[in-house]
Amino acid sequence: MLGYIWQYVYTSFLRYWLKWLIRQATGTCELQRICSGNKPGATRTTKAEYSLKSSKNKVLRGALETRKDHLEQCVDQIMKEKNVKPQKSPMFKDSLHICLLQITGYNSLYMTVEDLRKEVFSSENQEHEAMLLKLWNLLMPKVKLESRVTKQWGDIGFQGDDPKTDFRGMGLLGLINLVFFSENYTEEARQVLSHANHPKLGYSYAIVGINLTEMAYSLLKSGALKPHFYNTVLGTPELRHFHQLYCYLAYEFDKFWVAEEPESIMEFNQYREKFHNIVKTHLQDPDVSLTLSVRSKN
Repeated sequence: MLGYIWQYVYTSFLRYWLKWLIRQATGTCELQRICSGNKPGATRTTKAEYSLKSSKNKVLRGALETRKDHLEQCVDQIMKEKNVKPQKSPMFKDSLHICLLQITGYNSLYMTVEDLRKEVFSSENQEHEAMLLKLWNLLMPKVKLESRVTKQWGDIGFQGDDPKTDFRGMGLLGLINLVFFSENYTEEARQVLSHANHPKLGYSYAIVGINLTEMAYSLLKSGALKPHFYNTVLGTPELRHFHQLYCYLAYEFDKFWVAEEPESIMEFNQYREKFHNIVKTHLQDPDVSLTLSVRSKN
C-alpha cells in the first residue's frame, strides 16, 4: 500500500520538480540526458519511452503514437518544445529518432502479428495450401506426401490427418513461423524434428512449434520483448525479426527438452512453463539478445 502511495506522489508531484531542478542545474532536459548518457539499446529506449509517457506535454506523449513517416517532424517539434539546440546537442535528433522508431515500430509489429494470428487457415486458399506443402517438403524432402489428407502429417508432429485443425489457436501465424524456421534454418529444423521423433524423448514437432508461437505472441503482447528488440534492431522492428525470435525459441526449447530428459510427453506443460520462466528471466537483463548462434541461410 505504501509503495502505491509513494509511486503516486512521485509520478504526480515529485518527479516534475526533480526534473525541473536538474534542468536548472545542467541546462538539459530529461530526454537530452537520456540520449547522451546511455548507449543505443534497451536501457536508452526504455527510459525515453517512460519519459515521453510520463510527460505532461501533449506533444511528447503524442510522439508514442506518431506514424513512422511523421517521426522526423515529430522530433523537430519535441526539440522546439524542450528548447533543444542542435548546436549544443548534435546527436540528440538522431538518437531520439531511433528511439521513436523502435517504440512505435514495436507497437506496429504487434498489430501485424495480431492480424496474422487472427487469419484463419483455409484449405480453399491456394497460398495457405502452398505454404503447408512447402513445410512438408522442407522437412521431409525424400518422402512424397501421398495425399493432402493423410496420417503422414503425424510424422512432422500434427495431431490429425488434416493439419488445418491444428492452426485454430494461432491462425496463419503458427504456419508462417514453422515455415520460416524450416526455410531459413533447414538443417537445424530437421535436427529438431529428429529429436522430436525420438522413441523416448519425442514430442509433436508441429504442435509444440505452434505452442511456441503462442509463447512468442504472448511475450510480444505483454511488452516483455521490448528489451530484446530494442537491443537487436536499431530502427523499426519488423515481422522477420519476430520470426527470428520464434526460431530462437524453437531451437532453444529443443535443446532444453533433450537436456531435461522428461519422463513423458505428459509432462510437457510443466517443462514448457519452466522454459518460459527461463526466457522471461533472460528478458529482465537490459542487455538481452535472444538470437540464434547459428547462421541463417538468408
